[in-house]
Amino acid sequence: MSNLTLYELPGCPYCDKVKNKLADLDLEYDSVEVPRAHPERTEVKEISGQTGVPVLVDEEHGIEGMPESSDIVEYLDETYGSAS
Repeated sequence: MSNLTLYELPGCPYCDKVKNKLADLDLEYDSVEVPRAHPERTEVKEISGQTGVPVLVDEEHGIEGMPESSDIVEYLDETYGSAS
């Protein structure tokens, strides 16, 4: 099991942006596909306080629910990229 979990929706360009960064950094992660309807995304709401995706959880580094694809990509670069 990976320390990284990505809550995502198939076809979501913001999710794809994060998945591409995860692939670039050769990071393994667990994927959780969320329902299309925002009111049904209770698990995402519980961990991140909102219903949008993507949301990243990084147990090893205490990230319990980071939203916003640009923030996630920046975090992954800083934490797992060559600069780390």
